[in-house]
Amino acid sequence: MLRVENLQLTLNGKSIINDLSLHVNKGEIHGILGENGTGKTTIAYLIMGVNNYKPTGGRMIFEDENIADLSVSQRAKKGITLAWQEPAKIEGLTVRDYLKLGGNNFGIEQVRYYLGTVGMDPAQYLDRDIDSTLSGGERKRIELASVLAMQPKLAILDEPDSGIDIVSLPFIMNGIVEMNRRGSSVLLITHNEKVVEIAHRVSVLCAGRILMTGAPAEMSQWFKDNCRKCLHINVPEY
Repeated sequence: MLRVENLQLTLNGKSIINDLSLHVNKGEIHGILGENGTGKTTIAYLIMGVNNYKPTGGRMIFEDENIADLSVSQRAKKGITLAWQEPAKIEGLTVRDYLKLGGNNFGIEQVRYYLGTVGMDPAQYLDRDIDSTLSGGERKRIELASVLAMQPKLAILDEPDSGIDIVSLPFIMNGIVEMNRRGSSVLLITHNEKVVEIAHRVSVLCAGRILMTGAPAEMSQWFKDNCRKCLHINVPEY
């Protein structure tokens, strides 16, 4: 579904993404596992096209089309969506109205279903305002429910576990699995090796390039044995 080939990005004379190649199969959860500062969020921005990020080399092929010159809205219309590391700061809407912003024509029972999938009781949250009274974990789960409601072809999830409590994590992971079960391919970007346990394949990232790709258990163990103990992040020996 998505092929990233020899991607490069240079900003202010600094190389951020270095000859990065990966592919996400249709129906796959593909994890990208990397320490902070290795280029994870930049990859998400490049694929989605936000912040006017455009590669300085390489190609991004989505369903056999090079999307590098498409706008964010054009990419969204093709079925790509991005869930930001920071939850949406949309206030003044109820949870019910926010979930229906995706544009799909669905009723209240589906809204209830999406909330339930991420462990949120519809009776408690459906008519609640999205405001500062919600915790970070609650906002993250609402954001994930909104992506579920969009039913994207490809969901890019940037650090979906960031800033959440231990109680919320299983619900976040369940939501991702359900999203995939309902037909979305997922690019799951994280620094947490536990989160990528739900992936089909995992790629380890350092210095803006993929070091290796393999089974989740194998890649997570390699990451713990090497990246977690590394004293020279972004200067990989491998």
